[in-house]
Amino acid sequence: MEQPNYPELYNQSDKFILKTAEDALNPRIDRVNELMEYARTANINTIGIAHCTTFNREAEQLKALLTAQGFVAETVNCKLGKVPFTDIVEGYKGITCNPAGQAHYLAEKKSQLNIVMGLCVGHDMIFNQHSAAPTTTLIVKDRKLKHNPIEAFRTLTPSAENTQN
Repeated sequence: MEQPNYPELYNQSDKFILKTAEDALNPRIDRVNELMEYARTANINTIGIAHCTTFNREAEQLKALLTAQGFVAETVNCKLGKVPFTDIVEGYKGITCNPAGQAHYLAEKKSQLNIVMGLCVGHDMIFNQHSAAPTTTLIVKDRKLKHNPIEAFRTLTPSAENTQN
């Protein structure tokens, strides 16, 4: 198989994101500050925060920080619209998370960059697919490891009990 011409895979928007991320790179600051530096470098004013209800408090803290730094911050939790699960997938009960609705809401608010905080596996994928703005993940949900999935790599062994087939 012939190797593709990798530089041709990038459009102008991709190139802008790569350049801006490189220009904003500072290994001495944390991820939140790096996101703000990226946004400043990219002349982004409005930042969306799509989050799980588990992270309501943290999303509000991030919104307050972004606002204090001069950004417009819009938050939306996963239960937006309180959509009955059976309305989307027949036979399921309860209120479903609404990642497509979150993406739609943030697009209506004209977010220029979206931050994901703790959306479930699958829900994050749907949000990313529907997001009109570039999306980055700040927190991933990992119930077992207290939202720190890298810990799984520190405890991995080749034993059968840790292997999923």
